[in-house]
Amino acid sequence: MIKGKIYLTGICATAGMGGFLFGFDTAVISGAVNFLRTQFRLNPAMEGWVMSSALVGCVAGAAVAGYLSDRYGRKKILLASAVLFIVSALGCMTAGTPAVLVAGRIVGGIGVGFAAMVAPMFIAELAPAHLRGRLVSIYQLAITLGILCSYLSNTLLLGYASAHAGSQGGLLHYYLAGEVWRGMLGSNMIPALLFLLMLFFVPESPRWLVKEGRGHQAYEILRRISGDEQATKELKEISMVIAEEGQGSFHQLLAPGIRTALVIGIVLPFLSQLTGITTVMYYAPAIFEQAGFRSGSAMGSASVIGFFNMIFTFVAIWKIDHWGRKPMLIWGFSGLCVALLSIGLLFFGDGGKGFLLGSFVFYIAVFAATIGPGVWVVIAEIYPTRVRGRAMSIGTLSLFLGSTFVTQTYPLLREAVGIGVAFVLYGLALAPAIFFVSRTVPETKGRTLEEIERHWTTEEKKQINERL
Repeated sequence: MIKGKIYLTGICATAGMGGFLFGFDTAVISGAVNFLRTQFRLNPAMEGWVMSSALVGCVAGAAVAGYLSDRYGRKKILLASAVLFIVSALGCMTAGTPAVLVAGRIVGGIGVGFAAMVAPMFIAELAPAHLRGRLVSIYQLAITLGILCSYLSNTLLLGYASAHAGSQGGLLHYYLAGEVWRGMLGSNMIPALLFLLMLFFVPESPRWLVKEGRGHQAYEILRRISGDEQATKELKEISMVIAEEGQGSFHQLLAPGIRTALVIGIVLPFLSQLTGITTVMYYAPAIFEQAGFRSGSAMGSASVIGFFNMIFTFVAIWKIDHWGRKPMLIWGFSGLCVALLSIGLLFFGDGGKGFLLGSFVFYIAVFAATIGPGVWVVIAEIYPTRVRGRAMSIGTLSLFLGSTFVTQTYPLLREAVGIGVAFVLYGLALAPAIFFVSRTVPETKGRTLEEIERHWTTEEKKQINERL
């Protein structure tokens, strides 16, 4: 089924564009923050608000995306996210005040919230069990590619602005050189338009279609992916499990067995943000400048981090269905704890720029190969189909709340205790994460979504019998 694999890969790559825009939108502000601080005279608290305002939008988007995707379908919400990205880019590049800039970033954040919740779930619902971890990891790869492209575009725009600093020009010169941060924030519009166009060529999730009583359409999609025999088998299993679920509601998530899945879906994403990954992506150039790098060199060093972020995500794509989710998460949190403590300690002494950059590369390599894709895969596959959208909404909401908390507090920590102490605190915060994963998260590699759902049903029955 070569054609089926090509078809499936095209669908997953399109959904992954939501991840690209997530990453691009997250990191593109890093090149603009120093210009914004000067132009709008931002104090640390206001700087934190400008940086984290997009994450407030992410929280709002994630909070409603689950309900909307369960009601209207996965594809429509992805289309809405593409439109929001376009509107946000226009608003940010034309902003005349911090308030307008914040509003534009909140709109983009809502788009990120929509895409971040729906895209990995959409991929998980389409992918065969033996490829699911690998294909959902495409979403994380797209995030890293978006981050790298934002760093590279910022570097190119900064170089262009420096080369044309003394020249005169019209509107284009104003956006690309005179106030280069506008060009940086507006560049997101190009991939957003491409995402919108590509979405018109992807189908709806077959599992959502079965839930809505549109089994014939679901069968046609499954047939194009897996062939007639496998499609018939999958459709029968999906229909049977959805019939057993009954009407989807949040109340199902509080059932004794599935309650554990709910706890995992809330705690694991939040812990992933205590790694400080958003701080690194938002503030990498500024952090390197404070460590003694020149402006252009700092942006180049940030691009190196973005490059390794993308490269090591390929390790996750290659190995996640072999290693399994649980070992990947345990080793990931352990490695990040060591990396963060090393980075923090280097800021206390004169460890050298090379060692600092090397520690950041190690940090990002561990994150990209383990926690980054691992968390998205787990929260995309552990819930029942009827409530998967709403349940993933809770998990994504938790992730963005953690990200907002870390991003908002970093400038305050930086001013109060210094960068070194801030990174040491991030490292110490990961010790409970290792214990949580080892005791709570089940191994799900190689299981169909329906088999994972039956695992929670078995757990529920076991807990009820134990109480009796």
